[in-house]
Amino acid sequence: MKMKVPPALVMLIFGALMYVLDLFLPVGEFDFFGRQEISAFLFGLGFLAILISVIQFFIKKTTTDPLNPKKASSLVTSGIYNFSRNPMYLGMLLFLLAFGLKLGNAFNTLVAAGFVSYMNHFQIKPEEEALKKMFGQEYTIYCKLTRRWF
Repeated sequence: MKMKVPPALVMLIFGALMYVLDLFLPVGEFDFFGRQEISAFLFGLGFLAILISVIQFFIKKTTTDPLNPKKASSLVTSGIYNFSRNPMYLGMLLFLLAFGLKLGNAFNTLVAAGFVSYMNHFQIKPEEEALKKMFGQEYTIYCKLTRRWF
């Protein structure tokens, strides 16, 4: 697989970009009633998505290593994976959106969109290629029935 940067590190890098953007770009600052609560809710939702995903992988006794999808012993398609093919990455996106809300800079949504674009190109597509080779028609059908993100 082409990807060599762990997705959690990618998320942290994009989070750092959000922080730097908020520090040096005063334009785009916003605040509204409930912003912090919505931020906390999104963070919790992201944590829950990642936790449920990891538990499902553990139950199926397959790898959670995103850098080596060839280590996968089974295809997980039920539970949260019935709604998203990448709930762990969705959880990371929710973390970034929560952080962006906490910072209160509208331009951080562009950074979050950059995270989605980066993950689609450099992580998800290579993973999908590897999984398609491993699981063939079963994975192709799963891709047709389930969206990539949500």
